[in-house]
Amino acid sequence: MVGAPAAEDAVRRAQALPRLAIGLHVVLVDGVPTLPPHEIPDLVDERGQLRNDLAKLGLDIAFRPKVRSQLRQEIRAQFEAFTASGMALSHVDVHKHYHLHPDVAADIISIGREFGMRSLRAPSEPRSVLEAIDKQDIRSSWMLAPSVAFLKRQARRAGLMTADAVFGWAWSGALNERRMIGLLSQIPRPALTEIYCHPAIRDDFRGHARGYGYRIELDALLSARVAAALGESGFTLCTYNDVCRPDTQGRHSVPDTLTRSRYSLWHQIEAPDWSEVAIAPVGGAKDESRSFGCC
Repeated sequence: MVGAPAAEDAVRRAQALPRLAIGLHVVLVDGVPTLPPHEIPDLVDERGQLRNDLAKLGLDIAFRPKVRSQLRQEIRAQFEAFTASGMALSHVDVHKHYHLHPDVAADIISIGREFGMRSLRAPSEPRSVLEAIDKQDIRSSWMLAPSVAFLKRQARRAGLMTADAVFGWAWSGALNERRMIGLLSQIPRPALTEIYCHPAIRDDFRGHARGYGYRIELDALLSARVAAALGESGFTLCTYNDVCRPDTQGRHSVPDTLTRSRYSLWHQIEAPDWSEVAIAPVGGAKDESRSFGCC
């Protein structure tokens, strides 16, 4: 979140960890804009914050050219701010998955490619996997499945990489140790899979989402039982940078070292209040020559 109050501090911390893969978390709703509010009046509310009336905003984007123009300006400003940080762009995802709106996705893809975007999250979360782990408390997103499928097609037609499956939406703020272990055992193979979460050392920081168990998710990431399950899973931990390689035509593909005999798992942490980082903890893979690590 390049417009958030702690962005500058986050950039300094990230620059001290050169192996950390950093992505841009594009914020177009319910957050702080990068541009001054008076330059994007149709995207902000009376407080100067990005609007949170998602359905009405979606209609405005689709049918009001002036709003669409302001949207493009804000998207470009966020990519420019990320570029100005001097960090390499690992991947892109969008706050509240608002790029499921096809016009938003089209603009992010078009502008993002100008700034070297190679990977984009498409939140395809197989419900069958979730139900095999825990049939309760699943925030169903099945009605959005056609939108997710269309987003994948948009991204891949543009030469961008997307994961085969992404987990973190249904149990957002509640991805505890048991569920994390369950995912490691139930994720379909072979697949390129992303798991994302929102860890923090406390649940009541400024700007927290009500009901989110940030500390629970941090505990899951630090769990020895999760580490053991990962070591037994056959997955190779890696970042988007590790799996996204351009070919001679500028297209991107998965390296042979990951496709020949092993599976890959993208593991991302959405850092509260600033941005999103993709991490691949060192160790856990049975074949160390094929494990990727940073941080």
